[in-house]
Amino acid sequence: MEEIKQYSAKDFKSDQYVRWCPGCGDHALVNVLQKSMAEIGIAPHETAVISGIGCSSRLPYYMNTYGFHTIHGRGAAVATGVKVANPNLTVWQITGDGDCLAIGGNHFIHSVRRNVDLNVLLFNNQIYGLTKGQYSPTSKKGLVTKSSPFGTVERPFRPAELTFGARGTFFARTLDVDLQTAQTVLTAAAQHKGTSVVECLVNCVIFNDGAHGWLADKANRADRSIVLEHGKPMIFGSNKDKGLVLEGFNLKVVSIGEHGVKESDILIHDATCEDATLHQKLAMMEGPDMPIAMGVIRQVAAETYDAAVENQIKEIQAQTSIKNFDDLVDSLEQWEI
Repeated sequence: MEEIKQYSAKDFKSDQYVRWCPGCGDHALVNVLQKSMAEIGIAPHETAVISGIGCSSRLPYYMNTYGFHTIHGRGAAVATGVKVANPNLTVWQITGDGDCLAIGGNHFIHSVRRNVDLNVLLFNNQIYGLTKGQYSPTSKKGLVTKSSPFGTVERPFRPAELTFGARGTFFARTLDVDLQTAQTVLTAAAQHKGTSVVECLVNCVIFNDGAHGWLADKANRADRSIVLEHGKPMIFGSNKDKGLVLEGFNLKVVSIGEHGVKESDILIHDATCEDATLHQKLAMMEGPDMPIAMGVIRQVAAETYDAAVENQIKEIQAQTSIKNFDDLVDSLEQWEI
């Protein structure tokens, strides 16, 4: 019987010095990713980590796997090529809110639409950190930055909204200081067949410190966020006494035990529902009136792009005598000089 190798996080760490600012949220995510890869148990040489340009895109250097640091916004295109060329590889795409949603926005929505079997980690610090503090597609309206000295007048993109609009099959969210949820989410993303998008809320301590501070505050985090789990009631709060119900077409926060509200009244999370309406409502909740949804919000089974391409090739090969490039050349008109 073949022995199954057990991996540790150390097996996925490279020998490179980690060059992120002290206090950057990216440090936590790379450590969680290495732990998740060890838990998943796929060998380093069967894993590829692809990135574009940005602070987060340095991550492939810190992984003892195959890696490709590509150009700005093109990580999704290269990652798609890697997965289609070698479907046996587990492919991770590391990107930031600028790299993914600005110059790389078109590649992002189409990789999601195609449902390529990629694990996309979207590091969202709501700022351009590598180029020293310009506003990004996810920066809050009114944010004063080097490129918006009087405050940006633009409304931000919301990654969940783009993912659902592109008919995404998997969306999750995690926070850099919540390592337990992060590892659960990353492991689920790797196990999903199709494009898994994980929005990682990270802090840029230099250019946008405290962007997620309202949520990251440990003393109040349990009351300001809800970690969704498939098949379990949507209950949250430091005392686990708050929950979500539907009031008409909208979500509403209620207190269990008040006004006759029972635990059985609380919505049960179904991440596998084909209809994304409730998933989108959950993902779009904003404070202070509503909790921020964390964990796996959507996880739906669907055919992957790479599997469809591979099956199509096999079907065509079965119908022709041309099985490879040499067969193709031999089938063409030839002459001698």
